[in-house]
Amino acid sequence: MEIKTASRLALLPPYLFAELDRLKKEVASKGVDVISLSIGDPDLPTPRHIVETLKRAADEPKNHRYPDYEGLPQFREASADWYRRRFGVSFDYQREVCALIGSKEGIANFATAVVDPGDIVLIPDPGYPVYYSGCVFNGGEPYFLPLRKENAFLPDLGSIPAEIARRAKVLWLNYPNNPTAATVDLSFFQDAVKFSLKHDVILAHDSAYSEIAYDGYRSPSVFQTDGSRECAIEFHSLSKTFSMTGWRVGFAIGNAKLIGALGKVKTNMDSGVFQAVQEAAITGLAGGDGDKLAEYCAIYKERRDLLVKALRALGLECENPRATFYVWTKVPRVYTSVSFTERVLKEAGIAITPGSGFGKGGEGYVRFSLTSERLVEAVDRLKALRL
Repeated sequence: MEIKTASRLALLPPYLFAELDRLKKEVASKGVDVISLSIGDPDLPTPRHIVETLKRAADEPKNHRYPDYEGLPQFREASADWYRRRFGVSFDYQREVCALIGSKEGIANFATAVVDPGDIVLIPDPGYPVYYSGCVFNGGEPYFLPLRKENAFLPDLGSIPAEIARRAKVLWLNYPNNPTAATVDLSFFQDAVKFSLKHDVILAHDSAYSEIAYDGYRSPSVFQTDGSRECAIEFHSLSKTFSMTGWRVGFAIGNAKLIGALGKVKTNMDSGVFQAVQEAAITGLAGGDGDKLAEYCAIYKERRDLLVKALRALGLECENPRATFYVWTKVPRVYTSVSFTERVLKEAGIAITPGSGFGKGGEGYVRFSLTSERLVEAVDRLKALRL
């Protein structure tokens, strides 16, 4: 028997990370203690008060059964309350909030909810790969919006051809940005909302990194702009805010029709978030230990300053990010993103992420993550490189 997989799998780009994983194992097999600065997975622990709530909630038999598909009313209400306190915007938690098994799941399922075959999806390049895979898996046509340094890594919405804008169904945005770490002010979202309303485009904003910020920067929400409720949805993850990547919990918030469409897909595709995790998430959203986030951001800032200084001393061009825990770095001219990644791994024993893994627009860059307590050691290794 010849097993044939779905043709849509062929639409995915070559998985270059598989080769890098192989190389990482090869380097490690030679006795090198590899330091990973490649993944955005916080090494700082989930705050204790959240963990303690999970322990208590996991003991409750009521939480051992199927959860509500759309999320506990208490969790959705806590999410709406958090948005009101953080951004000064109020939502109806019963109609305008949906629990997610992490924002990645929500982003993927949202494409199923709104993208029909032939619809154009406007996707930042470089960008989080799920925007693209969600588009093509549902028969959409991607139109890439270059994020270039000369434009502060922002898409130029005014350059989108009229015919493309007319056919576009969804515009994906992500600020603070992964992988470039770029940030925006509210005027950018005002322009994006105007574009979306003018062209009847759904504005989908991935806000996973909104709370990881430095130097006094406060990330805005798209919903702080007039007209946003008519066209927008925002995805938030507790993964980065509360160091809960493994817990798989987040929420979508915004236009009731868009939230309802996403909820309808999820009702048919998943069984919701474990209720004990939702109860623990409520504890985090309620702000029982407000100083912990500030403490963690201070640690990331110290690491950022250390890494940026070291990279620039090596002659590498990099941004000094005001948010996220990434440093987007230009590779020397004689390298590609992958060849530079390979050299750093082989000669310094440090795993980083090639920018090309986030799309063609990421070629010529690499991404360093700040989520390792071994960053000081990694910097010492980098200093030994002769570039």
